[in-house]
Amino acid sequence: MDRLQAMTVFVRVVESGSFSAAARLMHLGQPAVSKAVAQLERQLGVQLLLRSAHGLTPTDAGQRYFERVVRIVSDAEDADAAARDSTLSLQGRLRVAVPTTFGRIQIVPRLGEFLKEHPRLKMDIELDDRRVDLVMEGIDVAIRVGPLNDSTMIAKRLARGRRSVLATPRYLEQSLALETPEDLGLHQAVTYARDDGGRYTFRQQEREMTATLRPRLNLSAAEGIRAAVLADLGLTIAADWMFRPELECGTVVRCLTDWSLPPVDLWVVYPSGRLTSAKARAFSDFVAGVIGDLEMVPRSMH
Repeated sequence: MDRLQAMTVFVRVVESGSFSAAARLMHLGQPAVSKAVAQLERQLGVQLLLRSAHGLTPTDAGQRYFERVVRIVSDAEDADAAARDSTLSLQGRLRVAVPTTFGRIQIVPRLGEFLKEHPRLKMDIELDDRRVDLVMEGIDVAIRVGPLNDSTMIAKRLARGRRSVLATPRYLEQSLALETPEDLGLHQAVTYARDDGGRYTFRQQEREMTATLRPRLNLSAAEGIRAAVLADLGLTIAADWMFRPELECGTVVRCLTDWSLPPVDLWVVYPSGRLTSAKARAFSDFVAGVIGDLEMVPRSMH
């Protein structure tokens, strides 16, 4: 068995958790699978798997090896797919990083369409608000919201989303009037810890006004922002898609609707230093279709 095939066997063993399951997936005999892993261990001089009554788990060295060779196996499968020139042949594993709230509200509920179109594809989705290091963490494609600070990545802007002052009707009933951006300083605000200083510039035709939110709560995750606003703890400034279900049913409403805020950018980014895989491009196209259903700012503001 050649080196690449042995690597593929090892990846399938780790993913499936047993020699027998990997053998079924690859249409091989179980002895051949065991032999391939043993061959890798001899070549590397380290133990890759721990065998116990509970199954197989990678050793520390095995986990590090898996994280590297899974990329090699995936790239080889992409090369095969490119040679066949068929998107229907997408297979292997795709690793994606998506901001938690955007992924939970916009991506995951629609993911069935994508997986149905590519039945041989497996996905790992990292739902995290932090800026994941794509190269270090082996991510194939990521979705980013807001400004991009890393110029070394390959990036494409997918859309610019509307941003609003948002609150529940109950909070507004119990609070002071909110008629101009200046009134924001009188309100309890729920803010995102990653925003810079909480200062926002509003526009009304040719008129501009800068306002500063005074946070009652400052939270490090978008899910916390949502929970606090829905608990009537204050108003916030956020992209409309972040509260899309609540805006549709009236649980949350837009305030200061005769004023506009700078839009928020939505990006797809790829790690630099390697060609973008067919799987990553297919996921990017899928996301572009999803956000086509979102309320975005007019083209004139792009």
